[in-house]
Amino acid sequence: MNWSVARQKVRLIVMGVSGSGKSTVGAALAGRLGVPFIEGDSLHSAANVEKMSLGIPLSDADRWPWLDDIAGIVRESESGVIISCSALKKAYRDRLREKGSSVLGFLFLAGEPGLLLQRLQSRSGHYMKATMLESQLAALEPPFGEPRVLIRTITEPLETTVSAAADWILAS
Repeated sequence: MNWSVARQKVRLIVMGVSGSGKSTVGAALAGRLGVPFIEGDSLHSAANVEKMSLGIPLSDADRWPWLDDIAGIVRESESGVIISCSALKKAYRDRLREKGSSVLGFLFLAGEPGLLLQRLQSRSGHYMKATMLESQLAALEPPFGEPRVLIRTITEPLETTVSAAADWILAS
């Protein structure tokens, strides 16, 4: 498959808990492939942002409309798209596949809690506070054994992750 065809077929969610580097990896990968990148956090409702700003974890009911919005973008994309989204639970990923695209892929950025916490404590200006990490880790159902999933560790260099993901997409 050539790059032109591969780019048109890209339907990818860069997933993981807060602090895993979803936005950084997603933007770099989108730039490499020449497809749009969408920051999934920008699609949250004002009510969801307010809850998270106050340190209140989102419920499944809070997340369903957000996931449906992301699935709609995936479904309607004609030129390919990469979106950052925590997609913590299997039910969330299943919903994204069902309502978005059956060929939707997931790039899971896995990391150790200590490193994730360190990253969250060092960033500023984001509504997701380090205190929320524990609830995200508790909710996380890693996508082991699920179809169309690439797993990378957050300790590897950005370029290594982006190259591996681009190669994986091209080979799909």
